[in-house]
Amino acid sequence: MSRLSVAPMMDWTDRHCRYFHRLLTPSALLYTEMVHAEAVIHGDRERLIGFHHHENPLALQLGGSEPEKLAQAARIGAEWGYDEVNLNVGCPSDRVQSGRFGACLMHEPALVADCYAAMQAAVSIPVTIKCRLGVDDQDEYADLQRFISVIAERGCGTFIVHARKAWLKGLSPKENREVPPLNYQRVYQLKRDFPALGILINGGIQTVAEVQTHLQHCDGVMLGRTAYHEPYRLAELEHSLFGTPLPDRVEVIRQMRGYIEEHLAQGGRLQHIARHLLGLFQGLPGARGWRRYLSENAHRPDADWGVVERALTSGTELARVRVA
Repeated sequence: MSRLSVAPMMDWTDRHCRYFHRLLTPSALLYTEMVHAEAVIHGDRERLIGFHHHENPLALQLGGSEPEKLAQAARIGAEWGYDEVNLNVGCPSDRVQSGRFGACLMHEPALVADCYAAMQAAVSIPVTIKCRLGVDDQDEYADLQRFISVIAERGCGTFIVHARKAWLKGLSPKENREVPPLNYQRVYQLKRDFPALGILINGGIQTVAEVQTHLQHCDGVMLGRTAYHEPYRLAELEHSLFGTPLPDRVEVIRQMRGYIEEHLAQGGRLQHIARHLLGLFQGLPGARGWRRYLSENAHRPDADWGVVERALTSGTELARVRVA
């Protein structure tokens, strides 16, 4: 269980994003995007769950609702070297509803408990649950309390709780990240009622001060969109929580060179990695020029490391930026 983690985010927290984030935070637990258990069992595993050893500690997030298949996928994840397996019980998209996984499983705590038990029996690494406050008409704290109780009775010791309810009808996944009101107090209450459990909080958290406040009530904090759009916040949190010296932003980019060149040598494109780097200089002089140059040039078929160097220096002040 980590005091700081970066949320699994579809189309964002891929292996390139995680490699970059690890340069900013040696201590945080990183998560994959959600991968369905069926895909892990039958799909291209290197593409779906492959990762660079530099990314550890790393958790594999799985979707699904069939205990045997989730157990098999968890076992594969452990064999590949993941440090944790997490079951998604919070994603509100139409796709997960039709497949009976994600947030709709909050209606079925007994099934989630069966899934957890099968997964944990299959591996020696921790299995955790990521959920919401509730779903649809589950408006009472008692509903959440009952959900946690049923699964905890089967042995689950760690829950990451997105402090919003999910609406499965009438709201898009984007709206489900913004419209249902945040209720941090309800997550705090969970920790008070289940002091032996690890309760981690997620949802709308942006600043170092906010993280420090949440850690007075919960065991850990998970950052989502802020970690992606303002990645240097991870370095600030690493410094605040673990005492690690703040890294130089330009040097962080230059530490990406070997990884980028290896990716290009294997037939990859610079844009696959560059899109994750855009927010590093957020709020600093030259940040707009950095974003614009990368955005306009990283997609070119011949784009290489030189594009990144020119983005740092062409018409910007970033070459003079040091820890700030």
